[in-house]
Amino acid sequence: MPAQRPAPRVTKVPEIRKGDEVVVLTGKDSGKRGTVERIVRPDRLVVEGLNIAKRHTKPRSRQGRNDRAPRVQQGGILEIAQPLRASNVMLVCPACSRPTRIKHERPENGKSVRVCGHCGQPVAREVKA
Repeated sequence: MPAQRPAPRVTKVPEIRKGDEVVVLTGKDSGKRGTVERIVRPDRLVVEGLNIAKRHTKPRSRQGRNDRAPRVQQGGILEIAQPLRASNVMLVCPACSRPTRIKHERPENGKSVRVCGHCGQPVAREVKA
């Protein structure tokens, strides 16, 4: 009889969205705050100005379309924000300005709302235009 495989682990991913303010819990940027720039995967996100890596690039000439002259890409040192694990950041409540866990409440209209675990205020989704 073949051995049974263990059930795959299901990891709970914190519900952090683009535009949320977060604080980094671990790593070289521990304790720093920033705004979520983009979500790379459900468990990875890029925070503006944090987890910066330097990329050294050579100048290159890139061929344009037939009617254009070749363009030259400038070389140098680029600073790029790298993705962080979602488990290594914590949402900062906009009302009480404290790092918090997210609760979900369903008011009378039936739409689920993210709520701060400390003050109980809804965590509004701030979208930059």
